[in-house]
Amino acid sequence: MYGGAIQEDMGVGARLAERYRAVRALSEALVAPLSDADATLQSMPDASPAKWHLAHTTWFFETFLLRDNLPGYRLFDARWPFLFNSYYEAEGPRHPRAARGMLARPALGEVLAYRSHVDDAMQGLLIRPDLADLIELGLAHEQQHQELLLTDIKHALWCNPLGPAYAASKVNGAEGGVPGWTEHPGGIARIGHGGETFAFDNEGPSHRVLLEPFALADGLVTNAEWQAFIVEGGYRTPALWLSDGWAWVQHDKVAAPLYWHEDEAFGHAGWQKRDPAAPVTHISYYEADAFATWAGARLPTEFEWEAIGQTHDPAAGNQLDHAGAIMPAGSLGLFGDCWQWTRSAYLPFPRFRPAEGAVGEYNGKFMSGQFVLKGASCATPRGHSRASYRNFFYPHQRWQFTGLRLAKDL
Repeated sequence: MYGGAIQEDMGVGARLAERYRAVRALSEALVAPLSDADATLQSMPDASPAKWHLAHTTWFFETFLLRDNLPGYRLFDARWPFLFNSYYEAEGPRHPRAARGMLARPALGEVLAYRSHVDDAMQGLLIRPDLADLIELGLAHEQQHQELLLTDIKHALWCNPLGPAYAASKVNGAEGGVPGWTEHPGGIARIGHGGETFAFDNEGPSHRVLLEPFALADGLVTNAEWQAFIVEGGYRTPALWLSDGWAWVQHDKVAAPLYWHEDEAFGHAGWQKRDPAAPVTHISYYEADAFATWAGARLPTEFEWEAIGQTHDPAAGNQLDHAGAIMPAGSLGLFGDCWQWTRSAYLPFPRFRPAEGAVGEYNGKFMSGQFVLKGASCATPRGHSRASYRNFFYPHQRWQFTGLRLAKDL
């Protein structure tokens, strides 16, 4: 009996070790097309350099696993936690977020050496069942930064007047939108993660909500539909917009989604002709809400989206499988292509309690002034998302792959 338990633990440890290697390898493959100069770019305060993403995700494992659980472990460089801590107040002072692009040193090669050092040291912890949950959190955290790395480098390269490509395009054209609606009768629905497998703390506790009858569109809003919104004066009609949204449009002189110029759009493969059938992306909450009003519909709540999303495969659709150029393709199902704005404020669920210690700062302290997005994008590592997953951004932000799926009352 005891020997069987040992074998089971070793099997779990071997699977976790393989997952650790795969996640860490993908991060390094994502930066392979970049020069040291590319990897140092920070194009705006919301974004971070690719090099910083590589180091910060490594700092997470060094700080929360190796430092506290591996006897005799010594930090790779005692000065680096100040550089690569993101927002963990419990871990002390840190380099200002908006100045991460000033870190010409350490160089990319030094950061890769840091990753190798930490990966070697982590091997002794991957078979410890008492650390499995924390390791899973570290891997999910790194997958989030893989998506951020892709969206941040896209913004940085877009800022270059030459419009350089991150990688050559290997993506086929869009499949086209899906007509029709999925109806839901309403009633009591169970929302949130049930706790059987890994999830972030903000996905629970599981609880009941009351839904009124509604319908959710089967397809995402496309570039062609968005172009019609523009032609019909969508960005010039204040009655379509929330007050804050209209002020944002006026102040920032917004007239189209981010990365649009005439009939082209900028992507990881550089400037290309815009595909009318592809899902529209890189829109703010304000834009999504205005379009829904123009279309005679509305945005779904996160609970409505999740109630239907529970019947869909979260690993399906156009999501990230390997390094390379990515773009929305109009795949079937609710997951993939782009994160979808909901009308739900990012707030704690009933009985939510942050975890103890520094990792308790991961999600809970950001539950103010943001909106929930559901699904997954073409930059989301496949298998990372699920129906209960709660992505969240401020309503004006749009450098991520953000789009929309309409809802309506029945």
